[in-house]
Amino acid sequence: MAMDKKQVEEIVRAVGGKENIEAATHCVTRLRFALYDESKVDTASLEQNDLVKGQFSSQGQFQVVIGPGLVDKVYDEMIQITGGERASKDDVKAVAGKKQNPIQRAIKTLSDIFIPILPAIITAGLLLGINNILTGPGIFFDGKSLVDVYPAWKDLASIINTIASTAFTFLPALIGWSAVTRFGGSPLLGIVLGLILVHPDLLSAYGYANAVNEGTVPTWNLFGWHIEKIGYQGQVLPVLVSAYLLAKLEIFLNKRVHDSIKLLVVAPVTLLITGFLAFTIIGPVTFAIANGITSGLIYIYDSYAALGGLIYGGLYALLVITGMHHTFLAVDVQLIGSQGGTFLWPMLALSNIAQGSAALAMMLVLREKKMRGLAATSSVSAFLGVTEPAIFGVNIRYRYPFIFGMVGSAIGGVLLTINNVQATSIGVGGVPGFLSIFPNKWGVFFIGMAIVLVVPFVLTVIFGRAKLRKEDRNADQATVAGGQTPTAKSASGTTTTNAVAEPRTRSAAQVADEPVNTLEIMAPLTGTAVPLEQVPDPAFAEKQMGDGVAIEPSGNQVVAPFDAQVAHVIKSKHAVILEHASGLQILIHVGINTVSLKGEGFNMHVEAGEKVRAGQTLLEFDRKVIEAAGYPLITPIIIPDGQDMVDRVEVTTGDVTSNQNGVLKIHLKG
Repeated sequence: MAMDKKQVEEIVRAVGGKENIEAATHCVTRLRFALYDESKVDTASLEQNDLVKGQFSSQGQFQVVIGPGLVDKVYDEMIQITGGERASKDDVKAVAGKKQNPIQRAIKTLSDIFIPILPAIITAGLLLGINNILTGPGIFFDGKSLVDVYPAWKDLASIINTIASTAFTFLPALIGWSAVTRFGGSPLLGIVLGLILVHPDLLSAYGYANAVNEGTVPTWNLFGWHIEKIGYQGQVLPVLVSAYLLAKLEIFLNKRVHDSIKLLVVAPVTLLITGFLAFTIIGPVTFAIANGITSGLIYIYDSYAALGGLIYGGLYALLVITGMHHTFLAVDVQLIGSQGGTFLWPMLALSNIAQGSAALAMMLVLREKKMRGLAATSSVSAFLGVTEPAIFGVNIRYRYPFIFGMVGSAIGGVLLTINNVQATSIGVGGVPGFLSIFPNKWGVFFIGMAIVLVVPFVLTVIFGRAKLRKEDRNADQATVAGGQTPTAKSASGTTTTNAVAEPRTRSAAQVADEPVNTLEIMAPLTGTAVPLEQVPDPAFAEKQMGDGVAIEPSGNQVVAPFDAQVAHVIKSKHAVILEHASGLQILIHVGINTVSLKGEGFNMHVEAGEKVRAGQTLLEFDRKVIEAAGYPLITPIIIPDGQDMVDRVEVTTGDVTSNQNGVLKIHLKG
């Protein structure tokens, strides 16, 4: 998609203008803002921007999804427009973090630590999946693995396993690097700390249980104090706590040790103290805590498998919205390190697919072309393990697909847990997630995959279409109640040329989806229609904003002149923008300079994103308040410039009645 400078300017305006931007950066797919006041964000304007694929607020940041490749250009243009300074993701996170409560900050910290090392973990998971295919018995041959039947592949599988398992074997080094960096210390010291905790001289954590049973756990004897000489392979808490201590101790010493001896003092003292405390206090205590947490999860899993699957499988998508899903990366890693597998990751993979299936179903429900396209592309992304575009771009917006996605995921989660389906590693979620599953459970996992593909899709389509049919019936009833025959005015806002009404043979949904060459816009107010030239404001009178008509109102209500979606509601409640099913937008602006009233005298009945029917009340205004303030009541109805679909506009003047007399006839191109 080509980038238009105006569209970037609209994004800046939609987030509250440059004065509302405290810091801004971008990642691979989205702009990330730390805003002074998120209530100033115009979400409706963002939704109408072709550059924007989705939007959401998470962990103190307001994020605008643009898409890979294009987001870099949009960010560069935005910096030129605002004159602001470029910020890193850490800068934005730091600013956003100040606005969070302690729990949110803790979740954010874990997220900041694990996300940088996620590529290494995912790569390891995928390679272990390939190793599973080569070495798993019963996949291709009864009771035998591929390497058993073809021994020549055995060493290749061994090499793949060595490469894949390295990230998990030396996981404390990865966590140490990322955690110490996050806490403000030297990354190199973080790596060394992690390697110290998995030194070859130590008993591997993987062999600790057997050593305890055999009574062969090695120890250090510190003047009568016996300390178990064990490593912390696959452990998370010991290195996290040790990394925090190391970073704070290094910062403390750096501020107090003279530059001339820093090299000789800071790093050695920091590592010696941290390492000693890690083996004597931090390690044993956190190791026990971690094992307690693991044992508790295993107990719940063993005793209440179905309930656990129902809760975690069903609610995982909610964790994504809050950002808490990153917290469970640590739990997955801990389970793999101590138990050899995790029962949480398989449910994550199914949750990804469920949300993708619900988004895909919206292609058969939605009428807007832009949203159908977003539903299609975001569903593919979810099937490949990245659910944010589907969740925030489609499912949350319409609510019911998100709920049905969780329903399907909950059912799939129950199936997986009662059949003890586990993953050997953390790989890619979604459809490729099967590579991480123990091969002997692939059959059950594929059944679960079928459930999360079918259930959310079918429920979303059935409910969505029923919802549309109900809306259409209500529209028909409203039309008849308004004194018109069903075919006198269709749901698209057009008027038939037949004097005698014909029996309705098509639904309003079908009519709305058909190409429309001419739109007849009903009067949104009762009063007298006059040419725009009579409006006492140059912007309207000279048609600087677009063509249209104006009405001198005799009443105090503004109604929808056709079936539409509310594209935008002006904050001061004096104006509203409606969008027709064809994509055409009109602006209804009550009074001149009434923005100065700041909403006083106006009562808005709709909100942005809401679908309205012809004749439905949009807003009411107090004539006395507006007249007392000295502002004209004349109301322009404008077709904003820039809508290439408009060929020409015909205006009808004279006395009009709201939602009955046509004031505009818009001829569309093609």
